[in-house]
Amino acid sequence: MSRPTPLRDVHEDLGATLTDFAGWLMPLRYGSESAEHRAVREAAGLFDLSHMGEIFLTGPQAGQALDHALVGHLSALAPGRARYTMIVNERGGVLDDLIVYRLGDEEFMVVANASNYRKVAAELLDRAKSYDVVVEDRSDQYALIAVQGPRSQEILATLTDADLGGLKYYAGLPGVVDGRRALIARTGYTGEDGFELFVANQDAVPLWHALMAAGEPHGLRPAGLSSRDTLRLEAGMPLYGNELSAELTPFDAGLGRVVKFDKPGDFVGRSALEAVKDDPPRRRLVGLVARTRRVPRHGYPVTKDGVVVGEVTSGAPSQSLGKPIAMAYVDAGVDSGLAVDIRGSHEPMDLVELPFYRRNK
Repeated sequence: MSRPTPLRDVHEDLGATLTDFAGWLMPLRYGSESAEHRAVREAAGLFDLSHMGEIFLTGPQAGQALDHALVGHLSALAPGRARYTMIVNERGGVLDDLIVYRLGDEEFMVVANASNYRKVAAELLDRAKSYDVVVEDRSDQYALIAVQGPRSQEILATLTDADLGGLKYYAGLPGVVDGRRALIARTGYTGEDGFELFVANQDAVPLWHALMAAGEPHGLRPAGLSSRDTLRLEAGMPLYGNELSAELTPFDAGLGRVVKFDKPGDFVGRSALEAVKDDPPRRRLVGLVARTRRVPRHGYPVTKDGVVVGEVTSGAPSQSLGKPIAMAYVDAGVDSGLAVDIRGSHEPMDLVELPFYRRNK
């Protein structure tokens, strides 16, 4: 049985196609996913992200506990700032990618993916047990609404007097939006500027309606999981279960920069990651742009001269490029002459560096 978010009735009223995603009943699209995609690139889109998990660590050793539990140096994070990081197992395999917000000197919020947040909460509780810290999974208490796109700031500014212009990328501040308390974060998963609003469950519906009304003159559209996926793919952002998994280390994914060996103390997975950090990569994550209109999909083999040299992790038609695109792991040293085996037909691909799309800043 799929679990609804606090905005289920809103999605149904808007005629959304609902689907199960990681055990949650989520809007796939409201109409045209290409129109939703273009709205985020050209104006703004409104997303329900209430399926994400929010895990809080509070206490005098909260920062040290996170330094031990995660690969990043979170105790060095300034209050009000956020950081992308990962939690790995003892073998260095990625259990989830996370965003950690430092809310105060002794308070942090860890945002985990919907499919993993219970596992992440359990791991954090276990890994923090020798520290003076309280770990609480408060995911059931929060709704999360995102406004993404080049006009997101002017839309949100009509509903709050918070200093949005002064809010840096990967930072957050407490504020009041449409009369409701919120943590306002400037992060995102679309490749565009935007904001994510963490609010109490009971405030989700009125805040959604207020944002829709404020955004209507600016071209704001509700946007579902389908456009969220094509947007993040164009931006070259990894998806857990596709580009990241417990069988891959951060180095395998080309994200070794998030592993901080110079932080004080030990951390889970350190020995395994130190053993491979200087190894030449066996494969690398690359972008592929199709020369035909056939779309490479997750799991399709990547070939060179008929020999399999990799596998597609994510693929979709790109609205911004006007061509099908994909991310794929390919053998190191392979840089040309690639194709994707699409149901027996080897469709030619151009290899490009990620991301496929960068916004104009």
